[in-house]
Amino acid sequence: MTGLALPVRCRAEVATAYNCRNVHLPGPTPHDPTMTSPLLDREEYIEQAYFFRVYRERLEQNLPSQEILKTIQEEVLATTRLPMAIDFLKGEILLTGHICGGMRRLAHYFTPFQTFVMSKSEQDRSQFDQRIALLILEREVEYRAAAASPAGMFVYQFECLARNRLGYDDGLDAMAGDPIYDDAWQRFIRRTRLSLGNVDFAEVIYRNSEHFANERRRILPAEADEVPPGLFGEQEGRIARANRGKDPLFMFAALQRQLGYPRIPRRRPASDRPIIHPAVEQRLQQIEKRIKLLEAEQKGGIDLSEFYRNPPTFDGDVHDIESQ
Repeated sequence: MTGLALPVRCRAEVATAYNCRNVHLPGPTPHDPTMTSPLLDREEYIEQAYFFRVYRERLEQNLPSQEILKTIQEEVLATTRLPMAIDFLKGEILLTGHICGGMRRLAHYFTPFQTFVMSKSEQDRSQFDQRIALLILEREVEYRAAAASPAGMFVYQFECLARNRLGYDDGLDAMAGDPIYDDAWQRFIRRTRLSLGNVDFAEVIYRNSEHFANERRRILPAEADEVPPGLFGEQEGRIARANRGKDPLFMFAALQRQLGYPRIPRRRPASDRPIIHPAVEQRLQQIEKRIKLLEAEQKGGIDLSEFYRNPPTFDGDVHDIESQ
C-alpha cells in the first residue's frame, strides 16, 4: 500500500488549493443537491471543450488515461483553473481507476450532470461508451461557451438521457443541480421527474411555454395578469404543440433544425461491408488449400482415395472419340 501514499498526498494538496472537502473518502460520494457549481467564465468552458475532445481522441489511440491527463495538463491554458482540476483528477484515477469521483469532489467546477455522464460511462457493466460520454460533454460545454439558454440546455441534457438510456431518476436529479437553471427551472425539472411517463413530453414543454401562456391570455383576458410566464419560448411551444402525440425524437430534431440546439452524438452503426475484399478472400482460400496439401504431403503423402470413390465420367469425351 505504499504506492498509494503519493496519489493520496497529491489529492490532499490539490484539494486544499481548491478548498474541497471529504478528500479522505476512498470512493465517490452521492450527489448533494445543495452543492451546485457556479457559472464559469467563457474561457473555462472553451478549455473544458478542448480537454474533453483531446481526451476522447487520445483514448481512440489506445493511450493510457494517466498519460493523457499528464500531457493535457501542460496543454490547457494556465490562466484557467482547469490545470489544477486535471492535477486532482490524475491523483483520483491513480487511486481508484476512475475520474468521476474526482469530478464529484470538484463540485464547484464540474456540474453534476457532467459527473453523472462520466460515472455512467465508467461503470463496469455499462454499455455506455466513454468516448460517446466525452463527446456529449464536449458539445455541452461548447454550447455553454456560446451563451446557452436554459431551454436549450434542458432539451440537450434530456435527449442525452433518453437516447443513451442513462436513467431519468438520477439524471434529472443531476440536471436540477446545474447552475444554469434558476429556482423556477429547478422546480420544473423536479415536477417533470415525478410526472414523466404519465404525460407526453411534448405536452410538458408546450404547457410550460410562452406560446401556451399567450393563448391563455388571449382566451381569458380577465386573468391575463395571473398567467405566469413560460419557461420555454414562443417558438419552442409551437414546435412542441405540433409534435404532440408523436415520437419525442421528432421534436428534438425539429428544435435542432429551427433553433440551433446542439445535436446529440449517436453511435455509429456497424458497417455491412465485408472486412476483407472478396477477391482477396478468394485468393486466401486458394493459398489455404495449397498449404493443406503441403502439410499432407509432409505427413506421409497425399491421400487420393477420396478422388477414387466418385471417379469422374468422361462420357462426352468417349462419344466424341467414337464419332470420329
